[in-house]
Amino acid sequence: MEAYAIEWVQLLIRWIHLITGIAWIGASFYFVWLDNSLLPPKDPADADKGIGGELWAVHGGGFYHVQKFRIAPAVLPAPLHWFKWEAYSTWLSGFALLVVMYWWHADAYLIDKSVADLTPLQAVGISAVLIVAGWVFYDQLCERLGRERERVLAIVMIGFVALVAWGLSLVFPGRALYLQVGAMLGTMMAANVLFVIIPAQKKLVEAKEQGVAPDPVHGQRGKQRSVHNNYFTLPVLFIMISNHYPMTWGHPRGWLVLVAILLIAAYVRHFFNLRHKGRTVWAIPVVALVATAGLAVAIAPASPARTPAPPFAAVQAIVAQRCASCHAEAPTQEGFAVAPKGILLDTPERIRAHAQKIHAQAVATKAMPIGNLTGMTDAERAQLAAWIAAGAPAR
Repeated sequence: MEAYAIEWVQLLIRWIHLITGIAWIGASFYFVWLDNSLLPPKDPADADKGIGGELWAVHGGGFYHVQKFRIAPAVLPAPLHWFKWEAYSTWLSGFALLVVMYWWHADAYLIDKSVADLTPLQAVGISAVLIVAGWVFYDQLCERLGRERERVLAIVMIGFVALVAWGLSLVFPGRALYLQVGAMLGTMMAANVLFVIIPAQKKLVEAKEQGVAPDPVHGQRGKQRSVHNNYFTLPVLFIMISNHYPMTWGHPRGWLVLVAILLIAAYVRHFFNLRHKGRTVWAIPVVALVATAGLAVAIAPASPARTPAPPFAAVQAIVAQRCASCHAEAPTQEGFAVAPKGILLDTPERIRAHAQKIHAQAVATKAMPIGNLTGMTDAERAQLAAWIAAGAPAR
């Protein structure tokens, strides 16, 4: 019952994380589009009032006229809407999911003894330290480089993420590596809101309330971090769904695959940002598509060598020892109330029915058993490969 209850907790937290993430990323997409789409005000009186840009839009059966002040209006309106709880709720729910799934079951999700012989405490410690260290590094980089050297900042951040991903590949299995990088980037995004964007906005409001001219630098700092968050969104969204695609994180150089996909995702985001400014650079999606296709070809699993197929009895024995503790109607592996993805491997018929899934998960990517908890050997994987290559015979 405990494993069943935990699955429900994970489901509810993941659902909340998804809902709040949609709200946060939707707001990010909208406001960056808004900024990039503003035109100079047509009415000279509006410009005299401090309005720096405006746009007209139609949506939901009505027309909207949006105006943005260069710094702030003469008098603050009420109510004044803030956008922060979407970010906080997304991070809190994501962190809760990290704790109840990855930290609580570190021996299954963070540790693979064939990668590094860590204890659960060591694995959780590495995870926690990296989340904090990632934010500190990024924040200090922004402070030291300022707002005028964005290209340098981007290059350094790419190198930093690549270095972290490579380092994690030495201690974590691929699935955990991806999740950890995603948690680090997501923390940077939420911390941008908490420590930079909202405080900057508060300073603008406080200045107006005190009757003094706001310092535009606060708005500029907030805008910088908001744009950074916008470029982080597509990479983080990929990481959120990556667990379902072990051909990425299960590759021997999964860390490099991750870096490549993150770069492609940020590049695609750049295309949309440019287009919102009136510059449609079609070369970007073409290059991104070609790069994605090239990556898919580069990491495609090699065709297995033709070797005599082992008898099915040997295959069944491997599956029973290495896989069926999770993939059974009543799993015996601690922490699993039901078989992952509903895949059952506890009868000959079910083993043969899922032969291709076994190849994809246990042979081509070595993604299963998760964390190699049951100690499947390379020789056993080779036997499974030979049996599947022969057509998964029943004898």
